[in-house]
Amino acid sequence: MHPQLHAPPHHRRRKPVRAWLQPFLIGLVIVSAFVSCYIGLTRDPQPHRIPVAVTGPLLANKVQQALGNSIDAQQADSTGEARDALLHRDVVAVLGAEHHGKALKLDVASANGLSTTTAVTKLVTAYAHGADQHVTVSDVVPLDQYDARGLAGFYVAFGVTLSGFVLAQNVMGLGNLMHLRHRFTLITGFSAASGLVAATIAGPVLGAVPAPFLPLAFVLALLAAAAAFTTKTLATYLGPLGVPLATLLLLTIGNSTSGATIGTDLMPSGARAVSALLPPGAAVRAVADLSYFDGSHVFAPLATLVLWAVGAAFLLANRTERTAPSLQVT
Repeated sequence: MHPQLHAPPHHRRRKPVRAWLQPFLIGLVIVSAFVSCYIGLTRDPQPHRIPVAVTGPLLANKVQQALGNSIDAQQADSTGEARDALLHRDVVAVLGAEHHGKALKLDVASANGLSTTTAVTKLVTAYAHGADQHVTVSDVVPLDQYDARGLAGFYVAFGVTLSGFVLAQNVMGLGNLMHLRHRFTLITGFSAASGLVAATIAGPVLGAVPAPFLPLAFVLALLAAAAAFTTKTLATYLGPLGVPLATLLLLTIGNSTSGATIGTDLMPSGARAVSALLPPGAAVRAVADLSYFDGSHVFAPLATLVLWAVGAAFLLANRTERTAPSLQVT
């Protein structure tokens, strides 16, 4: 007789309990993390050292003392120098005095995100009110007319991340049907196609992302590759826990801290620390840089995306080669 027939009843019940308990708990963790990240980061955003160029040492000292750690008042020697810093995304606003010090002029760049721009405007307005001064606000780098809320970059990055994540899950069952190099070719080819399609729709078709087409497609292709290879690698190394971990890392934490829905200068310190290190945040920064700031700081997010894509691919290839003789599904 089969040995399981002699097993005590409680032993026969353990496997079914573990079988449904694991996905049940994983699902609860994911929904808890998703709601906590997206709602938690937006429920009470607090500005933290938002970089603002201020013309004149006296005004810079006064503003810094009045607003404390909410802003980082960076003294500029001239209005031209301050404006150049704003246009190159070194600061998010420029503050200067006019009419012999009786009024203030604030230049902002809404392309940095409406949450950040609104926070800076409120802070400077409060300072001006306390100093009995009038403040005039000008938007020097406005958002595109078809991206009124500044979320197009976030949505295109979210969609591309999701596509790479889904592709990796579909590739997981092809270990016995497709050689490793063919799976790599599939992921690489899909990443390139995903980047081209997403860039075409967001750019020329809908006109919501004004970045140059080929650089935009390249950034999105790197994002798709990073998401796909990372998901596949985590599943290969960690088994059933790999996909939920990729969900938390890429779709939940990565997208919620990307800086689109809430500016990074308004996030808690932990969220700020991981924002630029994960692929979605890097992609959102790169898209904004290409769209509105002539790619001034695009190389850092590009390097992040390359490291994720190439690093995950290397780890996947190394693991697959080591387990190939045992014919394990990877």
